[in-house]
Amino acid sequence: MLNQGLGGWIHKRRVKSQDHAAVIEGEKSLSYAQLATRIDKLANALRALGVAKGSRVAYLGNNHSAFLETLFACGGIGAIFVPLNTRLTPRELNYALNDSGSTVLISPVSLDDLAQASLGESPVEHHLVLDDEPGADSAYERALGAAEAGYRDIAVDHEDPAIILYTSGTTGRPKGAVLTHGNMTWNSLNVLVDYDVTSDAKALMIAPMFHVASLGMGALPTLLKGGTLVLQDRFEPSSVLAAIERHSITSLSGVPTTYQMLAEHPAWAGTDISSLRMLTCGGSAVPMRVLEAYEKRGLGFSGGYGLTETAPGATSLQAERSRSKAGSAGLPHFFTDVMIVDPEGARLPAGQAGEILISGPNVIKEYWQLPEASEAAFIDGHWFRSGDMGYQDDEGFLYISDRLKDMIISGGENIYPAEVEQAIMELEGVASVAVIGVPDEKWGEVPRAVVVPVEGVAITESDIREHLAGRLAKYKIPRSVVLTDDFPRTASGKIRKTDLRKTFGGTTPPVHTS
Repeated sequence: MLNQGLGGWIHKRRVKSQDHAAVIEGEKSLSYAQLATRIDKLANALRALGVAKGSRVAYLGNNHSAFLETLFACGGIGAIFVPLNTRLTPRELNYALNDSGSTVLISPVSLDDLAQASLGESPVEHHLVLDDEPGADSAYERALGAAEAGYRDIAVDHEDPAIILYTSGTTGRPKGAVLTHGNMTWNSLNVLVDYDVTSDAKALMIAPMFHVASLGMGALPTLLKGGTLVLQDRFEPSSVLAAIERHSITSLSGVPTTYQMLAEHPAWAGTDISSLRMLTCGGSAVPMRVLEAYEKRGLGFSGGYGLTETAPGATSLQAERSRSKAGSAGLPHFFTDVMIVDPEGARLPAGQAGEILISGPNVIKEYWQLPEASEAAFIDGHWFRSGDMGYQDDEGFLYISDRLKDMIISGGENIYPAEVEQAIMELEGVASVAVIGVPDEKWGEVPRAVVVPVEGVAITESDIREHLAGRLAKYKIPRSVVLTDDFPRTASGKIRKTDLRKTFGGTTPPVHTS
């Protein structure tokens, strides 16, 4: 085959696993042969709309078979897939559409208001609306129905871009991480080597696939191995527990909050979860009470560390080491290397904390149309700068100690303070602002804004939250606001966020301080 990228995966599975279920969605099921036919038709329908190698096609929606069809159809053409986070605002989505230059948008009718509000002055020429119920009549289904079914093999190699995933910018501007076909393939191979993924796997997809963790660690490795994806468009504990029992789910991936909510649900004790073999958890460490709740049912957690830019796996911690290496993010994935360096870029010995660098065929080469940011993201053009601080023990296990970029992880969503701070500074009456993460029992951590008002101006939490509504996704909006007269600063005038967290980082917001 000429196509060595993602676009050839399901075509090959059509032969190897033609009658095996590839996707189960509600009451409907698609075999690999059926999925391959739909992908071929969509690829030809996109060609008829002018999509060619290098074109960008955006998808706005939660987990749905059309997400996978669009991803693999783009791969078959050599086009670039642009999955969009449904929790973003129209303004944020419009930026992604314009920056990527997407000419086609595919989205479900349930999100049509959001999609229409996001189009604005964008390069999108064609908007294919699909029905939330798989296979129901829609513009998307009619486009497939009118298209030819044949597979057309074109040259796509591992260096070609496959996906652009937008990450919130540390400077306030989102960056498009360009993930190549090779990045996604090698990440999938890392997963197959380091985790027990088998051809009879049934992976319940509850985290949205527009996040690279769900796509790269769950969906793609399972399909590459010939397993089955059971899709749910949103997380709801009772439906997840019912699906585990009904479909004999073997693997589940989520964040600590996901597993906590399942274990605390009334149906937990009475649900048959004996089919589960693999639980993976990312975002933050699993609380001991959650770990113990699953251990009582004979289950353990595999953890890990990664970034959008690493497609996303960098390290993995096997379930059997979750206690002996408690707090660790694990060892580097099989085809990936990790190094800890000092501010000058020199490698540090075991036990000493420094910046975490990552290299391997799963690491991006560039950000979309940002050559300076791309160059700055690497040391020697080879080692990707994670912006996170950590150390390795004498066995090579990685421990995360801090985040240079101050990123907040709230319920599995990445929040960059700079983006929130920039939006708050647009509010008249705000002299200065710093956003920090504070502990939260449900979400792990949530953002808190520490605000210095303009002298003589009364600013309230309601003022700030109302100002941010519509500008930022809800999960990015600070859950609490603290007013202060000044910030602790370095000699150069930079805010000392470490000191700020000591003063304002408790679970209970302090009153106005001076």
